[in-house]
Amino acid sequence: RLMPELPKFDDEDLKSYGDEEEELALSPPAALMSVLATQELLLENILECIPVGEFAVIQPLSDEFCLVLGYLLTWKLTLAFFKAASSQLRVLYSQYLRRTKSLNKLLYHLFRLMPENPVFSGPTSEIPNKDTKTFFTEELHLDVK
Repeated sequence: RLMPELPKFDDEDLKSYGDEEEELALSPPAALMSVLATQELLLENILECIPVGEFAVIQPLSDEFCLVLGYLLTWKLTLAFFKAASSQLRVLYSQYLRRTKSLNKLLYHLFRLMPENPVFSGPTSEIPNKDTKTFFTEELHLDVK
């Protein structure tokens, strides 16, 4: 609920950025970026021996699972923050992510975490004579209970 409210504070400071020749960048919330940087290092340690194109098998409720889930939820917060920002702020934030290579790391991690066959094992896949449901065809509900 808080993430969409945060870009308003940067919007007020946007006027102080002048026309400089150097490409400007603005960090999303420092606390969020600090957590993201730490999680990137931890995830890199977990996935270091798995090349892109192969997928990592992460056991549910393991320590690795919790780290991966935390990383993905941090990105979900970051994207919610981006969505609420104005287009001018998005440019500055994206420049920051480009400089820190965070988006590159996200894609690199996703391509090693994505299952080879993303079959959806929910209640809809048990219906006979239906097309196979995948995570790309079904809506996921990630409610925490």
